[in-house]
Amino acid sequence: MATIPITLRGAEKLKAELQKLKTVERPAVIAAIAEARSHGDLSENAEYDAAKDRQGFIEGRIAEVESKLSGSLIIDPTTLDAQGKVVFGSTVELEDEATGNRVKYQIVGEDEADLKLGLINIGSPIARALIGKHEGDTAEVQAPGGVRHYDIVAVSYV
Repeated sequence: MATIPITLRGAEKLKAELQKLKTVERPAVIAAIAEARSHGDLSENAEYDAAKDRQGFIEGRIAEVESKLSGSLIIDPTTLDAQGKVVFGSTVELEDEATGNRVKYQIVGEDEADLKLGLINIGSPIARALIGKHEGDTAEVQAPGGVRHYDIVAVSYV
């Protein structure tokens, strides 16, 4: 299994989800199954079937989160010293050459990505175009609407 990069914040988020699944969700579904069993005939018991389905989902998610955490390489962006180079975890301020609009993104792992919060997936076209570049460079991004050019205004590790 290949290691998956994840920021410290992303790892903490996954650990919190795992904790909730194990300590809140799992006991709740076990109680729901027990309650549904007490109603008698399981072959025609919709509550039992729904609880069993929910249990399967929860157990699957627990396994998935545990697998992601065990195969992850946790990177704390504040400890990076990449001398202005865009790397995983760095925050990049960009200016669109065509419009002059400025945006700020942090390059994060797949599970952490949220464009509304300025968190972009390491596998996205814009992140791939930025990796390895320095402040002052121009990145060429193949977007659905055509090629876009972005000037890298600032690179930080926060």
